[in-house]
Amino acid sequence: MPAPSLLRYDRPATAWVEALPLGNGRLGAMVFGGTTRERIALNDSTLWSGGPVEGNNPGARNILPLVRAAVFAGRHAEAVALCKKMQGPYNQSYLPIGDLLLDFPSSATDATPPDYARSLDLATATARVSHLTADGTRITRELFVSHPDQIIAIRFSADRPGALSFTATFASQLRHRLAAHDASTLALLGRAPSHVEPSYRGNRPDAVRYDEGPNATGMRFAAHLHAETTDGTASLHDNRLVITGATEVVLRLSAATSFTDFRRCPTREGRDEVAASLAPLAASLARPWAELRARHLADHHTLFSRVRLDLGVDPAAEALPIDARLARAADGAPDPGLARLLFDYGRYLLIASSRPGGQPANLQGIWNDSVRPPWSSNYTININTQMNYWAAEPGALPECHLPLLQLVRDLSEKGRDTARLNYGARGWVSHHNADLWRQTAPVGDFGDGDPMWANWSMSAAWLCQHLWEHFAFGGDLAYLRDHAWPVMRGAAEFALDWLVEGSDGHLVTAPSTSPELAFHSPEGGVGTVTYGSTMDLQIFRDLFDHCLQTARLLDAEDELTSRIRSARDRLLPVRIGARGNIQEWAQDYFETDVHHRHVSHLFGLHPGSQIAPDDSALFAAARRTLEIRGDDGTGWSLAWKICFWARLLDGDRAHTLVRALLRPVPASGRGERYDGGGGVYASLLAAHPPFQIDANFGYVAGVIELLLQSHQTAPSQVSGLKSQVSSSSPQVFIVHLLPALPSAWPTGSVTGLRARGGFTVDLAWASGQLTSAT
Repeated sequence: MPAPSLLRYDRPATAWVEALPLGNGRLGAMVFGGTTRERIALNDSTLWSGGPVEGNNPGARNILPLVRAAVFAGRHAEAVALCKKMQGPYNQSYLPIGDLLLDFPSSATDATPPDYARSLDLATATARVSHLTADGTRITRELFVSHPDQIIAIRFSADRPGALSFTATFASQLRHRLAAHDASTLALLGRAPSHVEPSYRGNRPDAVRYDEGPNATGMRFAAHLHAETTDGTASLHDNRLVITGATEVVLRLSAATSFTDFRRCPTREGRDEVAASLAPLAASLARPWAELRARHLADHHTLFSRVRLDLGVDPAAEALPIDARLARAADGAPDPGLARLLFDYGRYLLIASSRPGGQPANLQGIWNDSVRPPWSSNYTININTQMNYWAAEPGALPECHLPLLQLVRDLSEKGRDTARLNYGARGWVSHHNADLWRQTAPVGDFGDGDPMWANWSMSAAWLCQHLWEHFAFGGDLAYLRDHAWPVMRGAAEFALDWLVEGSDGHLVTAPSTSPELAFHSPEGGVGTVTYGSTMDLQIFRDLFDHCLQTARLLDAEDELTSRIRSARDRLLPVRIGARGNIQEWAQDYFETDVHHRHVSHLFGLHPGSQIAPDDSALFAAARRTLEIRGDDGTGWSLAWKICFWARLLDGDRAHTLVRALLRPVPASGRGERYDGGGGVYASLLAAHPPFQIDANFGYVAGVIELLLQSHQTAPSQVSGLKSQVSSSSPQVFIVHLLPALPSAWPTGSVTGLRARGGFTVDLAWASGQLTSAT
């Protein structure tokens, strides 16, 4: 049996990145585990600054031909200056509700009290804190965030009758007030800013703005805290819940915002956030603790237990707190169980941050404690948001994929206006960033953003890959027809209008960048904007292939699919450069940062499937590309490289990056910086640094790629191969078992993984060889 999926610590968290995350897809909580003061940081996935904005820049349409003329003439500096004139406003920011603060005046004053234990059980999605007070009383608290009941539930217990006395209150960095709702319920009522500048824009006097007056904008929010005791008293005094002389206490916390949808102003057209917060709280009061807990456990177990991974157990390592275990592994001690724990943790985090009907996981999942969080804690859709969901389908969490698929559908609605107004194009487009309000125009405050990321226009086509993957793993033709196909068609319409003919007759994108990297320009200096970046054309080829597959499945061939087929055949092919690597741009430019975190020109290797072992030249060039980039990088870059090396069938090279991703990063490493240094904090949350959750999710995808691949296809007439997607499917998916097993994992098993074609796969191996498969 695999070891328990337990994160254990022998001290409270001293920083937010050391706290333990709980969530139900909407409500998030970070548990510090303090004994004299407990801080539980609170989030709601719909609490953002701002409101609906147009965001488009109609003047961009007239600039587009000037940019194209500049890039084809090699005037790279001019192209950059022109692209800045095509930008719109910056995105808004994801915000924290505030903190629940618990003060225990009778507890031990030691930094770490006697017999202290703090833990997060991934299998039950429950945090636990236990310690002795100065008088020897054991105090225990258990916490979870219930999806069925939509509340945060906390149970305190003492092993001596009447030993629990503490106070509870709220704090918030946003404008707020505290009020008594009733004799045992405290309310936090607040309002979010109308605008928050991205943190990377520096310390500006108006970085956080609140509107005033009758037409003020800024989302409203509310949180309610209710206390009940089996004995003792619970009362409200000076905006604090005061618990005295109790043996057991249950706190229930609910929260809500005035957000309704991305089209409506949350102040003028929003819902009643107080009523929305109180409704689940009131309903939960009819259920005792044991029933709340049982409902929570059953819900979580349904999702988490689908996949079980065993890479071996080292009892000496399993007995250590996580921070000590990370340090031990960093010193070179083998610990395959730690790699397995990080895998379980990634699946746990996806369950906790992305549930059907809610918002997709953002750059920090649903956990954030800053009013100006790193990169606005938004949806960075030039890889990071996509990486969040690479493991959803193969990791047996397709329901958790649905919020992203809905985001794509929402963006397709807003993106039609952007395509028409900014570019005079059909279909829909989105760029580098998105937020709760589904902005699709290039960000940059109308000229402040760097075009090498701000003007990148390929996210719509990339996001459509997720629509196809949801079908490829599940085989739901009704979903493909009604949900995916209209959105994919729209992205393809834009792609056809965006492509232009280059000097050699091939179709290329223009303007084009390779996120987020510059090149040495032949005209002198540094360039970022050109034409025909390799990533662009791989993404469009991927979209066109999936559109043609979909049209055949749905018997939906028409004039558009004929145009797609013709354009697909004319796309500029992937080129091999002078260094034996895959060129990043249409011309063999040299990158300004050879070890850059993005490896955009290998999209066709992963998450695409265009570079495969049967094309030996491209396969070798992809390997050479990674060798040039190097093995180090930010957290999410390490996770992507694990996926790359797995696709290159080199498990041992991938495992060097597994070890790199597991290196401990100090809590002080939260500063916003882009140079290497990726790893994990003591909480196992991934460090860019600072914290970004994409590496946690990308790592899970990488481990699955090492054990199971199903992205390659074969002609349907191949003897003995059969696709379960549909009897009319034009594709046969090849299921590859243990394609890149690292030698560091010689014995193990996994159950419940999913493969394209509708398969669920169980595997076991010993001495590096497959022993059984179902």
